[in-house]
Amino acid sequence: MATSAVESRLGPVRQTYSGAKDFPPVARAFTDVASVVRETGLLRRTPWFYAFVGTLIAVAMGGAVTGFILLGDSWFQLLIAGAMGILMTQVAFLAHEAAHRQILTSGPANDRLARVLANGVVGLSYSWWTGKHTRHHANPNRVGKDPDIEVDTISFLDEDAAKSRGIVRLITRKQGWLFFPLLTFEGLNLHAHAFRHLLGRGKVDHRFTELGLIVLRFAVFVAPVFVFLPVGMAFAFVGVQLAVFGVYMGASFAPNHKGMPVIAPDAKLDFFSKQVRTSRNVRGGWWATWLMGGLNYQVEHHLFPNMPRPYLAKAREIVMEQCRTLQVPYTETSLLRSYAIVIDYLNRVGLAARDPFDCPMVSTYRRA
Repeated sequence: MATSAVESRLGPVRQTYSGAKDFPPVARAFTDVASVVRETGLLRRTPWFYAFVGTLIAVAMGGAVTGFILLGDSWFQLLIAGAMGILMTQVAFLAHEAAHRQILTSGPANDRLARVLANGVVGLSYSWWTGKHTRHHANPNRVGKDPDIEVDTISFLDEDAAKSRGIVRLITRKQGWLFFPLLTFEGLNLHAHAFRHLLGRGKVDHRFTELGLIVLRFAVFVAPVFVFLPVGMAFAFVGVQLAVFGVYMGASFAPNHKGMPVIAPDAKLDFFSKQVRTSRNVRGGWWATWLMGGLNYQVEHHLFPNMPRPYLAKAREIVMEQCRTLQVPYTETSLLRSYAIVIDYLNRVGLAARDPFDCPMVSTYRRA
């Protein structure tokens, strides 16, 4: 089951699974794989690994703060800003893993750690993110149920692209090529989502704790920039940090599902097929795992969300063998190839935002 064959069969164009007939009966597939994974010990916590990663990030942040102090009023501060954007993303990876119960032994302890990292360091709302992310894991790429394919400037479904209006419609027409430039605003967008969620009227668990952590975070990481740097340089510093953070976050999450098959709202399918067929792995081994915080093993992460990062590579071998046995497509490609697929997919979806007279082939890409 060569990767190239899988990619060519699925293609970057939206493919919709509409019912049980699209999936062979492999209901026991996950049960069998899970049994092997448990027997192999791949669900054990690895506190030593996460302590090491956390220490590395803390030391790197200490170095960045030291560099900030030593550089003073200098445009070289923008290098420090870029480094902080990278480090914030690495902390976000840890928050993601804590939210999935991968780091500590108890659920409440993981929740507390994730909340401190997400709100207190990165500046996101843990309660907002975890609700959204839980729905995504339950129904990846399912229309109407996966919030990650809902329209938010970028349209991931052709029907959403067709409904776009005004400046959003202009963006949608070329959204594939604009995807990475638009990610420079994603950091700001995530902060805005946090404040809208926490200051909204709906019920929010730990609302004041999260607000307090975010306020403290801005006091520690943002206020000093405006105290010690000229105003123009301070805004440039914050802008670079947010841009690097947004691009890094988006570039780590986008390859995982974008351009993979889309599941119709009423489709009936087993857990194993749903998770494997809608997820894409990124080749690269240890360097990709560090770069993407384990998200390069997206298939295994979706099958076993609480599996610690160091065990994902071993789980990949088990899952691939099961896929070969059951002839379930297992998609894995290079990082650059995954970006090309995402850009091509978004551009094809964007065709639905063009006037039918300009693009008579648009109906080809509108699939129910």
